[in-house]
Amino acid sequence: MPYVDRQNRICGFLDIEEDENSGRFLRRYFILDTEQGNLLWYMDNPQNLPEGADNVGFLKLTYISKVSDATKLRPKAEFCFVINAGMRKFYLQANDQQDLVEWISVLNNATKITVPKCGESQPAYAETPQEVLGAMKQVSYKTEIVGGVPIITATQEQSEGQNGSDRGKRAQNQLPYFLSRGAQDQSLIKAGYCVKQGAVMRNWKRRYFVLDENALSYYKSDLDREALRVIPLKEIQKVQECKQSELMMRDNLFEMVTNSRTFYIQADSPEDMHSWIKAVSGAIVAQRGPGRSANTIRQARRLSSPCIQRYSPFCSGESRTE
Repeated sequence: MPYVDRQNRICGFLDIEEDENSGRFLRRYFILDTEQGNLLWYMDNPQNLPEGADNVGFLKLTYISKVSDATKLRPKAEFCFVINAGMRKFYLQANDQQDLVEWISVLNNATKITVPKCGESQPAYAETPQEVLGAMKQVSYKTEIVGGVPIITATQEQSEGQNGSDRGKRAQNQLPYFLSRGAQDQSLIKAGYCVKQGAVMRNWKRRYFVLDENALSYYKSDLDREALRVIPLKEIQKVQECKQSELMMRDNLFEMVTNSRTFYIQADSPEDMHSWIKAVSGAIVAQRGPGRSANTIRQARRLSSPCIQRYSPFCSGESRTE
């Protein structure tokens, strides 16, 4: 989902068809900077790129005439929308239906030009990015204590309606290639990309995380069979939003405290961060509860809808280290 970062810009991951009519969509990190009047996209979140890394594409907001749903124009591309910019059309894919609606809204709002009527003065007040997203989402969170563990759950005030059944459909259908449907149904709770801090060099690398009923594992990518590390749930003491995120200058950061070390993990959005916290906490509750019945495992899955992300092209150039 698009979110507002520390610099008051709207950000998030989308897939873009960089070569027009190629049909090949690449995952990129987008930044909508209304103050500078630009829409920029990078190989990854700039926080995870070398200092001074340049964007791989950008659009002046003044060039954009309209942003609209393109699912009928590109029926094979789920949650697709189009940015009309002069003679060029940029086709992008959102992560789900809600993501699609929100990106179309924030982009159209950022490129909207209001001409005051004769005799009217220009309004002195402009909506901030937080207000734009807040007006659309109206999302609150509630805290529940499950098995002695605090679980933060997002509460959607608006009715999901028909789109609710499709929300997350595209993400859930993308499994790591080595996981069979049977394995997913039996033990897989959540999987997807996050960025973690290394134990020795303290650098940040993007890894593919897989949570099941016994452990949290991470891989170099979703194409790998061998995990870089497997962390048994019994070794995890707690998982929570990181209180040092301001010092580390990282958005959407949470920490996982184990017997041997504390893992610092950055999610792609606030929603994804809360989802991982809920999923891991719920899996721990299910494992440590009275018995490990199918009901306790299902309870862990209910605390966080499984989210399976696909392979991201920018992961392929990393060395095989933690």
